[in-house]
Amino acid sequence: MCASGPSEAALESALDRLVETGIVDERPDGTLVTTEEFEAARRVYRDTYANADDAQFRRTVAETFGVSETTAADRIDDGTVTREDLIVTLSLRAVLDGTDDERLATMTALVGEITPASPVPEGVRTLDDEEWEAFLADHRDGVVTVWRRDCAPCDALKDDLDAVLDALPDGVAVAGVDGEAVPDFRNAFDVTTAPAVCCFRDGDLVTAVTGREPPSRYAEAFADCFET
Repeated sequence: MCASGPSEAALESALDRLVETGIVDERPDGTLVTTEEFEAARRVYRDTYANADDAQFRRTVAETFGVSETTAADRIDDGTVTREDLIVTLSLRAVLDGTDDERLATMTALVGEITPASPVPEGVRTLDDEEWEAFLADHRDGVVTVWRRDCAPCDALKDDLDAVLDALPDGVAVAGVDGEAVPDFRNAFDVTTAPAVCCFRDGDLVTAVTGREPPSRYAEAFADCFET
Protein backbone atom coordinates (compact mmCIF):
# COMPACT_ATOMS: atom_id res chain seq x y z
CA MET A 1 0.00 0.00 0.00
CA CYS A 2 1.36 3.39 -0.98
CA ALA A 3 1.79 5.65 2.02
CA SER A 4 0.73 8.72 0.07
CA GLY A 5 -2.58 7.11 -0.98
CA PRO A 6 -4.30 7.49 -4.36
CA SER A 7 -3.77 10.63 -6.41
CA GLU A 8 -6.48 13.26 -6.82
CA ALA A 9 -6.95 12.12 -10.41
CA ALA A 10 -7.40 8.51 -9.27
CA LEU A 11 -9.97 9.60 -6.68
CA GLU A 12 -11.89 11.65 -9.25
CA SER A 13 -11.84 8.78 -11.73
CA ALA A 14 -13.04 6.31 -9.11
CA LEU A 15 -15.83 8.64 -8.01
CA ASP A 16 -16.92 9.18 -11.62
CA ARG A 17 -17.13 5.41 -12.02
CA LEU A 18 -19.20 5.07 -8.84
CA VAL A 19 -21.66 7.66 -10.14
CA GLU A 20 -21.80 6.21 -13.66
CA THR A 21 -22.59 2.74 -12.36
CA GLY A 22 -25.36 3.90 -10.02
CA ILE A 23 -23.50 3.15 -6.81
CA VAL A 24 -23.30 6.80 -5.76
CA ASP A 25 -25.77 9.55 -6.52
CA GLU A 26 -24.96 13.27 -6.55
CA ARG A 27 -27.87 15.28 -5.19
CA PRO A 28 -28.81 18.75 -6.51
CA ASP A 29 -27.19 20.36 -3.47
CA GLY A 30 -23.89 18.65 -4.31
CA THR A 31 -23.99 16.06 -1.54
CA LEU A 32 -23.13 12.47 -2.34
CA VAL A 33 -25.12 9.45 -1.16
CA THR A 34 -24.94 5.77 -1.88
CA THR A 35 -27.94 4.50 -3.81
CA GLU A 36 -30.59 2.10 -2.59
CA GLU A 37 -29.48 -0.39 -5.26
CA PHE A 38 -25.99 -0.49 -3.78
CA GLU A 39 -27.30 -0.57 -0.22
CA ALA A 40 -29.39 -3.63 -1.10
CA ALA A 41 -26.20 -5.41 -2.17
CA ARG A 42 -24.35 -4.20 0.92
CA ARG A 43 -27.11 -5.52 3.20
CA VAL A 44 -26.68 -9.02 1.76
CA TYR A 45 -22.96 -9.09 2.58
CA ARG A 46 -23.43 -7.34 5.93
CA ASP A 47 -25.94 -9.98 6.97
CA THR A 48 -23.35 -12.64 6.13
CA TYR A 49 -20.12 -11.12 7.43
CA ALA A 50 -20.88 -8.47 10.05
CA ASN A 51 -21.20 -11.12 12.75
CA ALA A 52 -19.24 -13.94 11.13
CA ASP A 53 -16.84 -15.75 13.45
CA ASP A 54 -13.18 -14.75 13.31
CA ALA A 55 -12.13 -17.83 11.35
CA GLN A 56 -14.69 -17.24 8.61
CA PHE A 57 -13.80 -13.55 8.49
CA ARG A 58 -10.10 -14.37 8.15
CA ARG A 59 -10.70 -16.95 5.41
CA THR A 60 -12.91 -14.58 3.43
CA VAL A 61 -10.36 -11.77 3.66
CA ALA A 62 -7.69 -14.17 2.38
CA GLU A 63 -9.87 -15.30 -0.54
CA THR A 64 -11.10 -11.81 -1.40
CA PHE A 65 -7.69 -10.16 -1.48
CA GLY A 66 -5.71 -13.16 -2.73
CA VAL A 67 -3.40 -13.49 0.29
CA SER A 68 -2.58 -16.21 2.77
CA GLU A 69 -4.61 -16.56 5.95
CA THR A 70 -1.53 -15.49 7.91
CA THR A 71 -1.30 -12.26 5.90
CA ALA A 72 -5.06 -11.81 6.22
CA ALA A 73 -4.77 -12.16 10.00
CA ASP A 74 -2.01 -9.54 10.07
CA ARG A 75 -4.09 -7.10 8.02
CA ILE A 76 -7.07 -7.63 10.29
CA ASP A 77 -4.99 -7.20 13.44
CA ASP A 78 -3.38 -3.95 12.28
CA GLY A 79 -6.69 -2.51 11.07
CA THR A 80 -5.76 -2.51 7.38
CA VAL A 81 -8.90 -4.53 6.61
CA THR A 82 -12.04 -4.14 8.73
CA ARG A 83 -15.28 -6.06 8.46
CA GLU A 84 -16.90 -3.04 6.82
CA ASP A 85 -14.02 -2.86 4.30
CA LEU A 86 -14.67 -6.48 3.39
CA ILE A 87 -18.41 -5.93 3.11
CA VAL A 88 -17.98 -2.89 0.85
CA THR A 89 -15.37 -4.62 -1.31
CA LEU A 90 -17.59 -7.66 -1.86
CA SER A 91 -20.60 -5.43 -2.55
CA LEU A 92 -18.66 -3.44 -5.14
CA ARG A 93 -17.41 -6.60 -6.84
CA ALA A 94 -20.99 -7.82 -7.04
CA VAL A 95 -22.14 -4.78 -9.01
CA LEU A 96 -18.98 -3.90 -10.98
CA ASP A 97 -17.26 -5.74 -13.80
CA GLY A 98 -13.61 -5.55 -14.77
CA THR A 99 -12.34 -3.31 -11.97
CA ASP A 100 -8.71 -3.82 -10.99
CA ASP A 101 -7.76 -4.27 -7.34
CA GLU A 102 -6.11 -0.87 -6.94
CA ARG A 103 -9.11 0.99 -8.26
CA LEU A 104 -11.43 -1.20 -6.21
CA ALA A 105 -9.49 -0.29 -3.07
CA THR A 106 -9.90 3.40 -3.91
CA MET A 107 -13.63 2.93 -4.45
CA THR A 108 -13.94 1.05 -1.16
CA ALA A 109 -12.32 3.97 0.67
CA LEU A 110 -14.62 6.48 -1.05
CA VAL A 111 -17.79 4.50 -0.36
CA GLY A 112 -16.75 4.24 3.28
CA GLU A 113 -16.96 8.03 3.56
CA ILE A 114 -20.35 8.41 1.83
CA THR A 115 -23.58 7.94 3.75
CA PRO A 116 -26.63 6.14 2.38
CA ALA A 117 -29.56 8.19 1.14
CA SER A 118 -32.13 8.96 3.80
CA PRO A 119 -35.25 6.78 3.71
CA VAL A 120 -37.32 9.90 4.43
CA PRO A 121 -39.23 10.80 1.24
CA GLU A 122 -38.05 13.78 -0.78
CA GLY A 123 -39.98 16.91 0.07
CA VAL A 124 -40.45 15.93 3.73
CA ARG A 125 -38.23 17.74 6.21
CA THR A 126 -35.74 15.31 7.75
CA LEU A 127 -35.00 15.46 11.48
CA ASP A 128 -32.31 13.76 13.53
CA ASP A 129 -32.06 13.13 17.26
CA GLU A 130 -30.69 16.64 17.75
CA GLU A 131 -33.64 18.31 16.01
CA TRP A 132 -36.96 16.63 16.75
CA GLU A 133 -37.43 18.25 20.16
CA ALA A 134 -37.00 21.73 18.66
CA PHE A 135 -39.40 20.80 15.86
CA LEU A 136 -42.09 19.80 18.34
CA ALA A 137 -41.44 22.91 20.42
CA ASP A 138 -41.82 25.13 17.36
CA HIS A 139 -44.80 23.21 15.95
CA ARG A 140 -47.13 22.25 18.78
CA ASP A 141 -49.40 20.47 16.28
CA GLY A 142 -47.24 18.25 14.12
CA VAL A 143 -46.78 14.89 12.47
CA VAL A 144 -43.49 13.02 12.54
CA THR A 145 -43.23 10.15 10.08
CA VAL A 146 -40.80 7.28 10.75
CA TRP A 147 -39.11 5.41 7.89
CA ARG A 148 -36.54 2.69 7.39
CA ARG A 149 -34.39 1.54 4.48
CA ASP A 150 -35.19 -1.77 2.80
CA CYS A 151 -38.73 -1.66 4.16
CA ALA A 152 -41.48 -2.79 1.78
CA PRO A 153 -44.34 -1.25 3.84
CA CYS A 154 -42.40 2.04 3.93
CA ASP A 155 -42.02 2.03 0.15
CA ALA A 156 -45.72 1.24 -0.25
CA LEU A 157 -46.69 4.11 2.05
CA LYS A 158 -44.55 6.52 0.03
CA ASP A 159 -46.80 5.78 -2.96
CA ASP A 160 -49.80 6.96 -0.90
CA LEU A 161 -48.03 9.82 0.86
CA ASP A 162 -49.60 12.67 -1.12
CA ALA A 163 -53.08 11.35 -0.36
CA VAL A 164 -52.17 10.86 3.29
CA LEU A 165 -50.79 14.37 3.74
CA ASP A 166 -53.73 15.92 1.86
CA ALA A 167 -55.88 14.82 4.80
CA LEU A 168 -53.90 16.95 7.27
CA PRO A 169 -55.65 20.08 8.58
CA ASP A 170 -54.05 23.42 7.73
CA GLY A 171 -51.29 24.49 10.08
CA VAL A 172 -50.09 20.99 11.01
CA ALA A 173 -46.36 20.68 10.34
CA VAL A 174 -44.84 17.50 8.90
CA ALA A 175 -41.37 16.02 9.24
CA GLY A 176 -39.70 12.64 8.92
CA VAL A 177 -37.00 10.62 10.65
CA ASP A 178 -34.79 7.70 9.69
CA GLY A 179 -35.91 5.26 12.38
CA GLU A 180 -32.50 3.61 12.61
CA ALA A 181 -30.79 6.96 13.23
CA VAL A 182 -33.03 8.34 16.00
CA PRO A 183 -32.87 6.03 19.03
CA ASP A 184 -33.74 8.89 21.38
CA PHE A 185 -36.94 9.65 19.47
CA ARG A 186 -37.91 5.98 19.34
CA ASN A 187 -37.27 5.50 23.04
CA ALA A 188 -39.08 8.69 24.02
CA PHE A 189 -42.28 7.63 22.25
CA ASP A 190 -41.91 3.83 22.22
CA VAL A 191 -41.85 3.67 18.43
CA THR A 192 -40.62 0.23 17.41
CA THR A 193 -42.10 -0.16 13.92
CA ALA A 194 -41.64 1.50 10.55
CA PRO A 195 -43.42 3.05 8.89
CA ALA A 196 -45.08 5.01 11.65
CA VAL A 197 -47.08 8.23 11.51
CA CYS A 198 -46.91 9.96 14.90
CA CYS A 199 -49.46 12.68 15.62
CA PHE A 200 -48.61 15.34 18.19
CA ARG A 201 -51.01 17.88 19.64
CA ASP A 202 -49.75 20.64 21.90
CA GLY A 203 -46.39 18.89 21.76
CA ASP A 204 -47.71 15.59 23.16
CA LEU A 205 -48.01 12.31 21.27
CA VAL A 206 -51.70 11.52 20.82
CA THR A 207 -51.54 8.53 18.49
CA ALA A 208 -49.15 6.65 16.22
CA VAL A 209 -50.39 4.69 13.22
CA THR A 210 -47.86 1.94 12.51
CA GLY A 211 -47.43 -0.22 9.44
CA ARG A 212 -48.85 0.61 6.05
CA GLU A 213 -52.55 1.50 6.22
CA PRO A 214 -54.95 2.92 3.61
CA PRO A 215 -55.10 6.73 3.42
CA SER A 216 -58.50 6.69 5.10
CA ARG A 217 -56.96 5.28 8.29
CA TYR A 218 -54.53 8.21 8.54
CA ALA A 219 -57.34 10.67 7.81
CA GLU A 220 -59.24 9.22 10.78
CA ALA A 221 -56.20 9.55 13.01
CA PHE A 222 -55.64 13.15 11.94
CA ALA A 223 -59.27 14.01 12.59
CA ASP A 224 -59.18 12.41 16.05
CA CYS A 225 -55.96 14.19 16.95
CA PHE A 226 -56.36 17.64 15.47
CA GLU A 227 -60.08 18.28 15.00
CA THR A 228 -61.65 17.09 18.27
